[in-house]
Amino acid sequence: MSNAAEIEAAKARLHQFYIDGAWVDASGAERSGVVNPATEEVIAEVALGSVEDTDKAVAAARAAFSGWAATAPTERAGKIARLRELILENTETIARAITAEMGAATSYAQAAQVPLAAEHLRAACEVVRDYPFLTRRGQAGILREPIGVCGLITPWNWPLYQITAKAGAALAAGCTVVLKPSELSPLSAALFAELVDRAGFPAGVFNLVNGTGPVVGARLAGHPDVDMVSITGSTRAGVAVAQAAAPTVKRVAQELGGKSPNVILPDADLSKAVPPGVASAMRNVGQSCSAPTRMIVPRARLAEVEALAVRALEDMRVGDPTDPATTHGPSANRTQYARVQTMIQTGIDEGAKLLSGGPGRPEGLMRGFFSRPTIFSEVATDMAVAQEEIFGPVLVILPYDDVEEAIAIANDTVFGLGAQVQGTDLALVRSTAARIRAGQVHLNYPAWDPHVPFGGYKQSGNGREYGVEGLEEYLETKSILGYFDGE
Repeated sequence: MSNAAEIEAAKARLHQFYIDGAWVDASGAERSGVVNPATEEVIAEVALGSVEDTDKAVAAARAAFSGWAATAPTERAGKIARLRELILENTETIARAITAEMGAATSYAQAAQVPLAAEHLRAACEVVRDYPFLTRRGQAGILREPIGVCGLITPWNWPLYQITAKAGAALAAGCTVVLKPSELSPLSAALFAELVDRAGFPAGVFNLVNGTGPVVGARLAGHPDVDMVSITGSTRAGVAVAQAAAPTVKRVAQELGGKSPNVILPDADLSKAVPPGVASAMRNVGQSCSAPTRMIVPRARLAEVEALAVRALEDMRVGDPTDPATTHGPSANRTQYARVQTMIQTGIDEGAKLLSGGPGRPEGLMRGFFSRPTIFSEVATDMAVAQEEIFGPVLVILPYDDVEEAIAIANDTVFGLGAQVQGTDLALVRSTAARIRAGQVHLNYPAWDPHVPFGGYKQSGNGREYGVEGLEEYLETKSILGYFDGE
């Protein structure tokens, strides 16, 4: 089957949900349009699930739990490894689906969105194969067991990547899953469910119900037979999930918003520090919760930073995401595009220095949710563009006079998801990183590692994903005293 035919088949699947190992019709007739953000055209319709649909999926997951939890970790890893192989074999199809549903340049989807998603599954396999589910402490046995049925709520910005980060760890731990992907980007989730089916997971271990947060998301969060809910999304959505989950006292893991700092220390080589910082802030059209969108730089070197930052934009080409030459497509949806445009105008109104970009679409683009890559300088830390998550191709440059002030600016945010520090004095780089209140700090642009835990401080959430810590989010701890008596 061709890529186009596979995507059309996935569109047809959007009228159904994957429950208990089969595609089943939605209980109601409510649907929502899936919009291609590059053309503003409706390309498919997705059924919106109800409480009844969600309950069916939870019941299937509950029935499958004991059997899946009892399987050997190596057996679970084998299924996940097969799923990874299938994803990689279908990279082009999935990448084109991601382009159609949320606008990522196809070249970027093929190079990052899909293969990095597959890496989460590889890491989950590696962790679970070696994980000590039973350890000894004195004469007691400390047993780690799967927590149970997990509701997974994923966003539209990295649609497959966020699914595999959660589902890989949950399934490896021995949990069963009900996934609610974003209704704005459901195509890649449908393709993922098809591959789960082909990988041979037992019926009910993985289930998919599309729908809105206030209906399907809220039901998963409040359902008495759901033992844990994990959400990646806005801080507002994370709060709503936690409130809905509170009456059933279930575990809630939240990976939420960010406004990550990139501290460029006085001794940094600006030619190596600034261009990658601009690229990191703009990756995925700025639609990454950990994107380093606040570049904090020495005031004495501000002019040099500004020149390098503007020059870095020359390597970016905004346009048709299916064009191999395009590096940056549109914002993923109309609401996000409006948000980006509003915040760019806000930066101008606040008196920030506009170095490049500005309101409106790039020249020559008459439709689609395209924004101009925008850089502001001479930004004060109390400006809205320095405090609020914009989630678009907007970088703000904040000057500082000494390292103490740089650290203060870095921490002057309600968020604490990611951070970056650049410099040549490694001791200073390390000590600066240690003082930034964020869950993951990158020093001098290191390689991404799916085994390193990721998660936030403050309003960026709680809990961790990736690696050993990501697996342990889906485990309960049981102490068995006297387990080793007599040995």
